[in-house]
Amino acid sequence: MELTLLGTGTPEGLPRPGCPCAACALCVGTRTRAATSVLVDGALLLDLTPGAVLAGARAGHSLAGVRQVLLTHPHDGPPVELPPGLPAAGRVPDGRELAVISGHRVRAAAMDAPGTGYEVTGPDGSRLLYLPPGGAPAGTGGRAGQRPYDTVLADVLGRPEALARLRASGAIGPATDVIAVHLDHDTPPGAELERRCAAAGARTVPDGTTVVVGAYHPAPEVPRRTLVLGGARSGKSYEAERRLESFPEVVYVATSGTREGDPEWAQRVGLHRERRPGAWRTVETCELEPLLADASGAPLLIDCLALWLTDAMDRVGAWDDAVWADGGRGKLAERTAALVEAVRATRRTVVLVSNEVGSGVVPATASGRRFRDELGRLNASVAAECEHVLLVVAGQATVLKE
Repeated sequence: MELTLLGTGTPEGLPRPGCPCAACALCVGTRTRAATSVLVDGALLLDLTPGAVLAGARAGHSLAGVRQVLLTHPHDGPPVELPPGLPAAGRVPDGRELAVISGHRVRAAAMDAPGTGYEVTGPDGSRLLYLPPGGAPAGTGGRAGQRPYDTVLADVLGRPEALARLRASGAIGPATDVIAVHLDHDTPPGAELERRCAAAGARTVPDGTTVVVGAYHPAPEVPRRTLVLGGARSGKSYEAERRLESFPEVVYVATSGTREGDPEWAQRVGLHRERRPGAWRTVETCELEPLLADASGAPLLIDCLALWLTDAMDRVGAWDDAVWADGGRGKLAERTAALVEAVRATRRTVVLVSNEVGSGVVPATASGRRFRDELGRLNASVAAECEHVLLVVAGQATVLKE
């Protein structure tokens, strides 16, 4: 089965008409994207969009052989004019199957948002899942006894939890080619777009690309150990969460603990919990070594190392100058070395968050300077054991190591 992506953008296209945002300003030349539309073997058209005939011609395909046109989502704008010779566009009711004269079988999959997803099985037995913009499968998204899809086209950045459901049900396997479509202006084009898709195990392709379903494509490598650094309110925690939001299960390790009588801190913790997927499990602990040693566990998100270090310094009395000089330094070094060794030895996927404090004002106290220095050393040691290191400044992620 052969797919030609006539467009890969949001229903409004990219850049969005009249939009002054920075992402749209960068969508020029080869970065422009028409509304997502997919031509399957020249016979089945998924989503009819303005300019589909011209887009097909630019990709080297004619729409003259199209036998069926199916829509996946409501079209809020003016009606799209049906090009001469094309059959009328329609939608298949959820759960129903449609046999196309070309030999393709199409089954409509129920979504949790307005729209319809389509499972397409080609004459050769290859399987495609195409999801609408903003849509994720209702329920788990998989069917008992079905092997994984060969190719999935989905709103990867808009609904990453759709991939999590499909992975949890086995509908997406290690060899499934996941391609991001319905791309919007929420993510700047270029390297940032590629990085965010790769974090979800997906890739992007330019408009007009032809993909052979079932052909081998190396899956984007998701780093097993990632360190995300940043200052206060830099967006580092959000960046770390985004890197795991397409995983079916995640253990969120909060090293902050609870602070009785501090409503502002409770509000901060609540905001973090609200934006995390409901399937994530939260563990409040600073005992990180046993979690890192559990090779069979779900991915870990550890937030953050600065608070872990605060707890470690509390335990060895490192804030006191006399205790620090009389063995406190060595005890803290043992604790940090044990953590670094656990990061080195872990088999789990793990994203660690830490504060980057070296660029700030020099603390006025000896204990403050001690904490700053020890956190800098800890960050450097953990970074050396991670395949991927990011620095987040003003919400913008810069890759330091990959």
